[in-house]
Amino acid sequence: MQPKRQETETQYDLFKIALADLLNPRHELFMLANQIDWAALDKSFGEFFVDNKGAPALPTRLIAGLHYLKHAFGHSDEEVVTLWVENAYWQYLCGEHFFQHSPPCHPTSLTKWRNRIGEAGCEWLLSMTIQAGVDTKTVNPNDFQSVTVDSTVQEKAVTYPTDGKLYERCRQHLVRLSRRYRIKLRQNYSRKAPYLLLMANRYHSAKQMKRKRKALKQLKTLVGRVQRDIERQLQTHPEEVRSAFDVTLAKTRRILGQQRQDKDKLYSFHAPEVECIAKGKAHKKYEFGVKVGITVTNKSNFVLGARSFPGNPYDGHTLESCLEQAEILSGIRAKEVFVDLGYRGVEVPNVTVYKARQKRGINTRRLKRALKRRNAIEPVIGHLKNDGLLRRNYPKGELGDAMHAILCGAGHNIRLILRQLRIFLPWFRWTLSGWLALEIGTLTKMEA
Repeated sequence: MQPKRQETETQYDLFKIALADLLNPRHELFMLANQIDWAALDKSFGEFFVDNKGAPALPTRLIAGLHYLKHAFGHSDEEVVTLWVENAYWQYLCGEHFFQHSPPCHPTSLTKWRNRIGEAGCEWLLSMTIQAGVDTKTVNPNDFQSVTVDSTVQEKAVTYPTDGKLYERCRQHLVRLSRRYRIKLRQNYSRKAPYLLLMANRYHSAKQMKRKRKALKQLKTLVGRVQRDIERQLQTHPEEVRSAFDVTLAKTRRILGQQRQDKDKLYSFHAPEVECIAKGKAHKKYEFGVKVGITVTNKSNFVLGARSFPGNPYDGHTLESCLEQAEILSGIRAKEVFVDLGYRGVEVPNVTVYKARQKRGINTRRLKRALKRRNAIEPVIGHLKNDGLLRRNYPKGELGDAMHAILCGAGHNIRLILRQLRIFLPWFRWTLSGWLALEIGTLTKMEA
Protein backbone atom coordinates (compact mmCIF):
# COMPACT_ATOMS: atom_id res chain seq x y z
CA MET A 1 0.00 0.00 0.00
CA GLN A 2 0.89 3.67 -0.13
CA PRO A 3 3.23 5.03 2.59
CA LYS A 4 1.80 6.35 5.82
CA ARG A 5 1.09 10.04 6.03
CA GLN A 6 2.91 12.12 8.62
CA GLU A 7 0.76 14.84 10.10
CA THR A 8 2.11 18.33 9.62
CA GLU A 9 0.15 19.77 12.52
CA THR A 10 -0.22 17.78 15.68
CA GLN A 11 -2.21 18.45 18.81
CA TYR A 12 -0.15 19.61 21.76
CA ASP A 13 0.40 17.04 24.44
CA LEU A 14 0.33 18.19 28.06
CA PHE A 15 3.03 15.70 29.04
CA LYS A 16 5.28 15.97 25.95
CA ILE A 17 7.35 18.78 24.48
CA ALA A 18 7.33 19.12 20.72
CA LEU A 19 10.73 18.77 19.06
CA ALA A 20 10.21 22.10 17.27
CA ASP A 21 10.02 23.82 20.69
CA LEU A 22 12.81 21.77 22.24
CA LEU A 23 15.57 22.00 19.61
CA ASN A 24 17.79 24.87 18.59
CA PRO A 25 16.32 26.43 15.41
CA ARG A 26 19.82 27.56 14.36
CA HIS A 27 21.18 24.02 14.29
CA GLU A 28 22.20 22.92 10.79
CA LEU A 29 20.06 19.75 10.85
CA PHE A 30 17.03 21.74 12.04
CA MET A 31 17.44 24.20 9.18
CA LEU A 32 18.07 21.41 6.66
CA ALA A 33 14.82 19.70 7.66
CA ASN A 34 12.94 22.85 6.68
CA GLN A 35 14.81 23.28 3.38
CA ILE A 36 14.04 19.92 1.74
CA ASP A 37 10.75 19.68 -0.13
CA TRP A 38 9.44 16.54 1.54
CA ALA A 39 5.99 16.85 -0.05
CA ALA A 40 7.45 16.70 -3.56
CA LEU A 41 9.58 13.73 -2.53
CA ASP A 42 6.56 11.89 -1.14
CA LYS A 43 4.59 12.58 -4.32
CA SER A 44 7.38 11.37 -6.61
CA PHE A 45 7.76 8.08 -4.70
CA GLY A 46 4.04 7.35 -4.79
CA GLU A 47 4.42 5.61 -8.16
CA PHE A 48 6.54 2.85 -6.58
CA PHE A 49 3.63 1.70 -4.40
CA VAL A 50 0.20 0.25 -5.12
CA ASP A 51 -3.17 0.94 -3.54
CA ASN A 52 -5.23 -1.46 -1.43
CA LYS A 53 -2.63 -4.20 -1.28
CA GLY A 54 -0.64 -5.18 1.77
CA ALA A 55 0.13 -3.20 4.89
CA PRO A 56 0.81 0.55 4.68
CA ALA A 57 4.44 1.36 3.94
CA LEU A 58 6.62 3.43 6.22
CA PRO A 59 6.50 7.22 5.69
CA THR A 60 8.64 8.38 2.80
CA ARG A 61 10.24 11.18 4.80
CA LEU A 62 11.33 8.72 7.50
CA ILE A 63 13.07 6.30 5.14
CA ALA A 64 14.51 9.02 2.90
CA GLY A 65 15.82 10.91 5.93
CA LEU A 66 17.48 7.76 7.27
CA HIS A 67 19.24 7.27 3.93
CA TYR A 68 20.42 10.89 3.93
CA LEU A 69 21.79 10.51 7.45
CA LYS A 70 23.35 7.14 6.66
CA HIS A 71 25.38 8.38 3.72
CA ALA A 72 26.10 11.83 5.16
CA PHE A 73 27.72 10.43 8.32
CA GLY A 74 28.99 7.10 6.95
CA HIS A 75 26.93 4.61 8.96
CA SER A 76 25.47 1.22 8.14
CA ASP A 77 21.75 0.43 8.14
CA GLU A 78 21.96 -1.00 11.64
CA GLU A 79 23.97 1.92 13.01
CA VAL A 80 21.76 4.65 11.59
CA VAL A 81 18.62 3.05 13.05
CA THR A 82 20.30 2.70 16.45
CA LEU A 83 21.69 6.25 16.52
CA TRP A 84 18.34 7.64 15.38
CA VAL A 85 16.89 6.81 18.78
CA GLU A 86 19.64 8.81 20.52
CA ASN A 87 19.55 11.97 18.40
CA ALA A 88 16.59 14.35 18.54
CA TYR A 89 17.79 16.33 15.52
CA TRP A 90 17.81 13.17 13.43
CA GLN A 91 14.25 12.45 14.50
CA TYR A 92 13.15 15.96 13.58
CA LEU A 93 14.77 15.62 10.17
CA CYS A 94 12.83 12.40 9.61
CA GLY A 95 9.51 14.08 10.38
CA GLU A 96 8.91 13.17 14.03
CA HIS A 97 7.05 15.71 16.19
CA PHE A 98 7.85 14.20 19.60
CA PHE A 99 10.92 12.40 20.84
CA GLN A 100 10.75 8.65 20.20
CA HIS A 101 12.32 6.05 22.49
CA SER A 102 12.16 3.05 20.17
CA PRO A 103 13.67 2.35 16.73
CA PRO A 104 11.52 3.59 13.84
CA CYS A 105 11.90 0.41 11.78
CA HIS A 106 13.96 -2.70 11.29
CA PRO A 107 17.26 -2.17 9.42
CA THR A 108 16.09 -4.53 6.68
CA SER A 109 13.31 -2.06 5.83
CA LEU A 110 15.94 0.26 4.37
CA THR A 111 17.18 -2.51 2.07
CA LYS A 112 13.67 -3.39 0.92
CA TRP A 113 12.88 0.27 0.27
CA ARG A 114 16.03 0.72 -1.84
CA ASN A 115 15.19 -2.35 -3.90
CA ARG A 116 11.70 -1.01 -4.45
CA ILE A 117 12.67 2.48 -5.68
CA GLY A 118 15.66 1.29 -7.72
CA GLU A 119 18.17 3.52 -9.45
CA ALA A 120 15.54 6.05 -10.56
CA GLY A 121 14.36 6.59 -6.98
CA CYS A 122 17.93 7.11 -5.76
CA GLU A 123 18.41 9.73 -8.48
CA TRP A 124 15.33 11.49 -7.09
CA LEU A 125 17.03 11.63 -3.68
CA LEU A 126 20.16 13.12 -5.27
CA SER A 127 18.13 15.69 -7.19
CA MET A 128 16.46 16.84 -3.95
CA THR A 129 19.89 17.51 -2.43
CA ILE A 130 20.81 19.57 -5.51
CA GLN A 131 17.65 21.65 -5.09
CA ALA A 132 18.38 22.05 -1.37
CA GLY A 133 21.90 23.19 -2.23
CA VAL A 134 20.48 25.89 -4.49
CA ASP A 135 17.97 27.02 -1.84
CA THR A 136 20.64 27.29 0.86
CA LYS A 137 23.08 29.13 -1.45
CA THR A 138 25.55 26.26 -1.15
CA VAL A 139 25.83 26.09 -4.93
CA ASN A 140 24.98 28.60 -7.62
CA PRO A 141 22.85 27.34 -10.55
CA ASN A 142 25.29 29.06 -12.90
CA ASP A 143 27.96 26.62 -11.70
CA PHE A 144 26.05 23.74 -13.34
CA GLN A 145 27.28 24.89 -16.76
CA SER A 146 30.93 24.18 -15.89
CA VAL A 147 31.54 20.68 -14.50
CA THR A 148 34.37 18.26 -13.83
CA VAL A 149 34.12 14.54 -14.53
CA ASP A 150 36.37 11.78 -13.26
CA SER A 151 36.16 8.04 -12.69
CA THR A 152 37.01 5.90 -9.70
CA VAL A 153 36.53 2.34 -8.51
CA GLN A 154 33.76 1.46 -6.08
CA GLU A 155 35.17 -1.63 -4.42
CA LYS A 156 32.85 -4.49 -3.56
CA ALA A 157 32.71 -6.05 -0.11
CA VAL A 158 34.65 -9.15 -1.15
CA THR A 159 37.86 -10.70 0.04
CA TYR A 160 40.96 -10.47 -2.11
CA PRO A 161 40.42 -13.19 -4.72
CA THR A 162 42.89 -16.05 -5.00
CA ASP A 163 42.54 -19.42 -6.67
CA GLY A 164 42.63 -21.24 -3.34
CA LYS A 165 39.90 -19.11 -1.79
CA LEU A 166 37.63 -19.59 -4.82
CA TYR A 167 38.17 -23.36 -4.86
CA GLU A 168 37.32 -23.66 -1.17
CA ARG A 169 34.26 -21.44 -1.56
CA CYS A 170 32.96 -23.67 -4.36
CA ARG A 171 33.40 -26.76 -2.22
CA GLN A 172 31.60 -25.17 0.75
CA HIS A 173 28.60 -24.17 -1.34
CA LEU A 174 28.35 -27.60 -2.98
CA VAL A 175 28.53 -29.42 0.37
CA ARG A 176 25.95 -27.05 1.89
CA LEU A 177 23.49 -27.65 -0.93
CA SER A 178 24.01 -31.41 -0.82
CA ARG A 179 23.15 -31.44 2.88
CA ARG A 180 20.04 -29.34 2.26
CA TYR A 181 18.71 -31.74 -0.38
CA ARG A 182 19.97 -34.88 1.41
CA ILE A 183 22.52 -35.92 -1.19
CA LYS A 184 25.04 -38.20 0.45
CA LEU A 185 28.53 -37.51 -0.87
CA ARG A 186 31.26 -40.12 -1.01
CA GLN A 187 33.55 -37.62 0.71
CA ASN A 188 33.20 -33.87 1.39
CA TYR A 189 36.87 -33.17 2.27
CA SER A 190 35.88 -30.84 5.10
CA ARG A 191 39.26 -31.35 6.78
CA LYS A 192 41.62 -31.93 3.86
CA ALA A 193 40.54 -28.94 1.73
CA PRO A 194 40.95 -26.19 4.40
CA TYR A 195 44.33 -27.68 5.32
CA LEU A 196 45.52 -27.47 1.71
CA LEU A 197 44.34 -23.85 1.49
CA LEU A 198 46.20 -23.02 4.70
CA MET A 199 49.42 -24.64 3.46
CA ALA A 200 49.15 -22.87 0.09
CA ASN A 201 48.96 -19.52 1.87
CA ARG A 202 51.95 -20.42 4.02
CA TYR A 203 53.97 -21.51 1.00
CA HIS A 204 53.12 -18.22 -0.70
CA SER A 205 54.34 -16.24 2.32
CA ALA A 206 57.56 -18.25 2.35
CA LYS A 207 57.93 -17.73 -1.43
CA GLN A 208 57.90 -21.51 -2.02
CA MET A 209 55.91 -21.30 -5.22
CA LYS A 210 56.47 -24.88 -6.35
CA ARG A 211 54.94 -26.24 -3.16
CA LYS A 212 52.14 -23.68 -3.37
CA ARG A 213 51.18 -24.73 -6.90
CA LYS A 214 51.19 -28.39 -5.84
CA ALA A 215 48.84 -27.68 -2.90
CA LEU A 216 46.48 -25.67 -5.12
CA LYS A 217 46.44 -28.46 -7.69
CA GLN A 218 45.44 -30.95 -5.01
CA LEU A 219 42.72 -28.61 -3.75
CA LYS A 220 41.37 -28.16 -7.27
CA THR A 221 41.27 -31.92 -7.71
CA LEU A 222 39.25 -32.38 -4.51
CA VAL A 223 36.70 -29.74 -5.58
CA GLY A 224 36.36 -31.44 -8.95
CA ARG A 225 35.66 -34.76 -7.24
CA VAL A 226 32.84 -33.22 -5.19
CA GLN A 227 31.41 -31.57 -8.30
CA ARG A 228 31.40 -34.77 -10.37
CA ASP A 229 29.95 -36.77 -7.47
CA ILE A 230 27.00 -34.36 -7.21
CA GLU A 231 26.45 -34.32 -10.99
CA ARG A 232 26.24 -38.13 -11.09
CA GLN A 233 23.74 -38.30 -8.26
CA LEU A 234 21.58 -35.48 -9.63
CA GLN A 235 20.65 -37.61 -12.63
CA THR A 236 18.32 -39.64 -10.45
CA HIS A 237 16.72 -36.65 -8.69
CA PRO A 238 13.69 -34.61 -9.79
CA GLU A 239 13.93 -31.49 -11.90
CA GLU A 240 13.42 -29.04 -9.02
CA VAL A 241 16.46 -30.43 -7.20
CA ARG A 242 18.62 -30.26 -10.31
CA SER A 243 17.57 -26.66 -10.93
CA ALA A 244 18.62 -25.73 -7.38
CA PHE A 245 22.19 -26.81 -8.21
CA ASP A 246 22.39 -25.14 -11.63
CA VAL A 247 23.84 -21.79 -10.56
CA THR A 248 26.32 -23.25 -8.09
CA LEU A 249 27.54 -25.91 -10.52
CA ALA A 250 27.88 -23.35 -13.31
CA LYS A 251 30.01 -21.09 -11.12
CA THR A 252 32.11 -24.06 -10.02
CA ARG A 253 32.80 -25.14 -13.62
CA ARG A 254 33.70 -21.56 -14.51
CA ILE A 255 36.12 -21.19 -11.58
CA LEU A 256 37.78 -24.57 -12.13
CA GLY A 257 38.17 -23.94 -15.85
CA GLN A 258 39.42 -20.32 -15.87
CA GLN A 259 43.07 -19.64 -16.57
CA ARG A 260 45.38 -16.83 -15.56
CA GLN A 261 45.29 -15.08 -18.94
CA ASP A 262 41.50 -15.24 -19.35
CA LYS A 263 39.63 -11.96 -19.72
CA ASP A 264 36.16 -12.80 -18.37
CA LYS A 265 37.09 -14.28 -15.00
CA LEU A 266 35.00 -14.85 -11.90
CA TYR A 267 36.55 -13.07 -8.90
CA SER A 268 33.86 -13.69 -6.29
CA PHE A 269 31.42 -16.53 -5.77
CA HIS A 270 28.61 -14.46 -4.21
CA ALA A 271 29.22 -11.36 -6.37
CA PRO A 272 29.85 -12.43 -9.97
CA GLU A 273 29.54 -8.81 -11.17
CA VAL A 274 32.89 -7.91 -9.58
CA GLU A 275 35.59 -6.86 -12.04
CA CYS A 276 39.34 -6.44 -11.74
CA ILE A 277 40.25 -2.80 -12.49
CA ALA A 278 43.75 -1.31 -12.62
CA LYS A 279 43.86 2.47 -12.10
CA GLY A 280 47.65 2.78 -11.97
CA LYS A 281 47.89 3.33 -8.20
CA ALA A 282 51.24 2.65 -6.61
CA HIS A 283 49.78 1.39 -3.33
CA LYS A 284 46.97 -0.67 -4.87
CA LYS A 285 47.70 -2.25 -8.24
CA TYR A 286 44.30 -3.92 -8.67
CA GLU A 287 40.87 -3.03 -7.33
CA PHE A 288 37.86 -5.32 -7.40
CA GLY A 289 34.51 -3.67 -7.92
CA VAL A 290 32.86 -1.48 -10.53
CA LYS A 291 33.88 1.74 -12.27
CA VAL A 292 31.93 4.85 -11.22
CA GLY A 293 31.83 8.20 -13.01
CA ILE A 294 31.56 11.25 -10.72
CA THR A 295 30.29 14.62 -12.00
CA VAL A 296 30.83 17.72 -9.84
CA THR A 297 30.65 21.45 -10.37
CA ASN A 298 34.04 22.88 -11.19
CA LYS A 299 33.70 25.79 -8.77
CA SER A 300 31.97 24.43 -5.66
CA ASN A 301 32.62 20.64 -5.91
CA PHE A 302 28.90 19.90 -5.63
CA VAL A 303 27.98 16.42 -6.87
CA LEU A 304 25.60 16.49 -9.84
CA GLY A 305 25.79 12.82 -10.78
CA ALA A 306 27.30 9.45 -9.92
CA ARG A 307 26.80 6.56 -12.32
CA SER A 308 28.23 3.04 -12.27
CA PHE A 309 29.51 1.42 -15.48
CA PRO A 310 29.65 -2.39 -15.47
CA GLY A 311 32.11 -4.00 -17.83
CA ASN A 312 34.99 -1.59 -17.08
CA PRO A 313 34.55 0.58 -20.21
CA TYR A 314 37.02 3.17 -21.43
CA ASP A 315 36.64 6.42 -19.47
CA GLY A 316 35.96 8.46 -22.59
CA HIS A 317 32.98 6.29 -23.51
CA THR A 318 31.31 7.15 -20.19
CA LEU A 319 31.57 10.93 -20.49
CA GLU A 320 28.37 11.54 -22.41
CA SER A 321 26.37 9.34 -20.03
CA CYS A 322 27.70 11.25 -17.00
CA LEU A 323 26.78 14.61 -18.55
CA GLU A 324 23.33 13.30 -19.44
CA GLN A 325 22.67 12.25 -15.84
CA ALA A 326 23.87 15.63 -14.53
CA GLU A 327 21.54 17.43 -16.96
CA ILE A 328 18.53 15.33 -15.92
CA LEU A 329 19.12 15.85 -12.18
CA SER A 330 20.06 19.54 -12.26
CA GLY A 331 17.91 20.65 -15.18
CA ILE A 332 20.81 22.56 -16.80
CA ARG A 333 23.01 21.36 -19.66
CA ALA A 334 26.74 21.72 -19.08
CA LYS A 335 28.55 23.89 -21.62
CA GLU A 336 32.10 22.94 -20.67
CA VAL A 337 33.60 19.92 -18.94
CA PHE A 338 37.09 19.42 -17.50
CA VAL A 339 38.58 15.92 -17.54
CA ASP A 340 41.93 14.18 -17.16
CA LEU A 341 43.99 12.41 -19.80
CA GLY A 342 41.94 9.25 -19.41
CA TYR A 343 39.23 10.92 -21.52
CA ARG A 344 41.48 11.87 -24.43
CA GLY A 345 40.16 11.52 -27.94
CA VAL A 346 36.49 11.93 -26.95
CA GLU A 347 34.21 14.79 -27.97
CA VAL A 348 30.64 15.50 -26.84
CA PRO A 349 28.17 17.40 -29.06
CA ASN A 350 27.48 20.98 -27.93
CA VAL A 351 29.92 20.62 -25.02
CA THR A 352 33.50 21.93 -24.92
CA VAL A 353 35.84 19.32 -23.44
CA TYR A 354 39.03 20.58 -21.77
CA LYS A 355 41.63 17.99 -20.90
CA ALA A 356 44.45 18.16 -18.36
CA ARG A 357 47.75 19.66 -19.65
CA GLN A 358 45.90 21.14 -22.61
CA LYS A 359 47.51 24.22 -24.11
CA ARG A 360 45.51 24.85 -27.27
CA GLY A 361 42.37 26.89 -26.65
CA ILE A 362 43.29 27.87 -23.08
CA ASN A 363 43.67 31.56 -23.85
CA THR A 364 41.92 33.25 -20.92
CA ARG A 365 42.74 33.56 -17.25
CA ARG A 366 39.39 32.02 -16.27
CA LEU A 367 40.02 28.88 -18.31
CA LYS A 368 43.51 28.52 -16.87
CA ARG A 369 42.14 28.70 -13.32
CA ALA A 370 39.31 26.32 -14.14
CA LEU A 371 41.67 23.79 -15.71
CA LYS A 372 43.92 23.91 -12.65
CA ARG A 373 40.89 23.49 -10.44
CA ARG A 374 40.06 20.24 -12.22
CA ASN A 375 42.36 18.51 -9.73
CA ALA A 376 39.92 19.46 -6.95
CA ILE A 377 37.76 16.47 -7.87
CA GLU A 378 40.41 14.13 -6.46
CA PRO A 379 39.84 15.19 -2.82
CA VAL A 380 36.09 15.04 -3.50
CA ILE A 381 36.48 11.36 -4.39
CA GLY A 382 38.57 10.97 -1.24
CA HIS A 383 35.77 12.46 0.87
CA LEU A 384 33.24 10.19 -0.84
CA LYS A 385 35.30 7.18 0.22
CA ASN A 386 36.54 8.27 3.65
CA ASP A 387 33.68 10.39 4.97
CA GLY A 388 31.02 8.51 3.01
CA LEU A 389 30.53 4.87 2.07
CA LEU A 390 32.02 4.74 -1.43
CA ARG A 391 35.11 2.87 -0.24
CA ARG A 392 33.25 -0.41 0.27
CA ASN A 393 29.98 -1.41 -1.33
CA TYR A 394 27.75 -3.98 0.39
CA PRO A 395 24.49 -3.97 -1.67
CA LYS A 396 24.25 -6.93 -4.04
CA GLY A 397 24.23 -6.99 -7.79
CA GLU A 398 24.70 -4.35 -10.47
CA LEU A 399 21.60 -2.55 -9.21
CA GLY A 400 23.16 -2.32 -5.76
CA ASP A 401 26.30 -0.81 -7.29
CA ALA A 402 24.29 1.85 -9.12
CA MET A 403 22.15 2.81 -6.13
CA HIS A 404 25.07 2.92 -3.72
CA ALA A 405 27.09 5.29 -5.91
CA ILE A 406 24.17 7.73 -6.29
CA LEU A 407 23.39 7.74 -2.57
CA CYS A 408 27.05 8.38 -1.75
CA GLY A 409 26.85 11.47 -3.96
CA ALA A 410 23.71 12.59 -2.11
CA GLY A 411 25.52 12.12 1.21
CA HIS A 412 28.39 14.34 0.03
CA ASN A 413 25.94 17.10 -0.92
CA ILE A 414 24.27 16.84 2.48
CA ARG A 415 27.66 17.34 4.18
CA LEU A 416 28.32 20.44 2.07
CA ILE A 417 24.89 21.88 2.87
CA LEU A 418 25.34 21.25 6.60
CA ARG A 419 28.71 22.97 6.52
CA GLN A 420 27.15 25.94 4.74
CA LEU A 421 24.36 26.17 7.31
CA ARG A 422 26.75 25.68 10.24
CA ILE A 423 29.45 28.20 9.28
CA PHE A 424 28.38 30.74 6.71
CA LEU A 425 24.75 31.37 7.60
CA PRO A 426 25.40 32.29 11.28
CA TRP A 427 28.30 34.46 10.15
CA PHE A 428 26.02 36.24 7.68
CA ARG A 429 23.37 36.78 10.35
CA TRP A 430 25.98 38.12 12.80
CA THR A 431 27.36 40.49 10.17
CA LEU A 432 23.88 41.68 9.18
CA SER A 433 22.83 42.24 12.79
CA GLY A 434 26.01 44.22 13.49
CA TRP A 435 25.50 46.38 10.41
CA LEU A 436 21.87 47.06 11.35
CA ALA A 437 22.87 47.99 14.89
CA LEU A 438 25.49 50.37 13.54
CA GLU A 439 23.02 52.01 11.16
CA ILE A 440 20.39 52.37 13.88
CA GLY A 441 22.94 53.93 16.20
CA THR A 442 24.01 56.39 13.51
CA LEU A 443 20.42 57.42 12.80
CA THR A 444 19.74 57.88 16.51
CA LYS A 445 22.72 60.22 16.88
CA MET A 446 21.67 62.23 13.84
CA GLU A 447 18.14 62.66 15.21
CA ALA A 448 19.52 63.72 18.57
